[in-house]
Amino acid sequence: MKRIAIFPGSFDPFTIGHHNIVERAIYLFDELIIGIGFNSQKHDFYPVDKRVEWISYLFEDRPKVSVAKFEGLTVDFAKEQNANFILRGIRTAADFEYERAIAQVNKAMTGIESVFLLTTPEHTPINSTIVRDIIRHKGDAGKFIPEKIREKVQGYKR
Repeated sequence: MKRIAIFPGSFDPFTIGHHNIVERAIYLFDELIIGIGFNSQKHDFYPVDKRVEWISYLFEDRPKVSVAKFEGLTVDFAKEQNANFILRGIRTAADFEYERAIAQVNKAMTGIESVFLLTTPEHTPINSTIVRDIIRHKGDAGKFIPEKIREKVQGYKR
């Protein structure tokens, strides 16, 4: 059986912490699908199609990695993708408690296992909300965005 995982999130924007989790997880799975969840009722910072484009570009040389957008429950997306794992990055104890509860409900609903990777220490304080705030207030968030997509993200006119 192929080991297929989804890595769900809004990735608005995709940070070096997200990138690090994917690069480390590639070796655990046969296929890794970065699932960009979106809610048509919410106003995103960057359009979901741009995020799909940028993240696809970032991993264009990684054939095991693909990017897709989805709406609705993460477990429904996982089932649609024939995924048997949901990958999540854990930065803090609070993240773990939150993710543990979701993982247990997901497992009870579908049997899909969640796999947690701890962030590397240097990426622990980085999250999309903070990076968005830096960008929104015209600060330099370049060191928190993967180099390959930095110019695309910074050059995008909102």
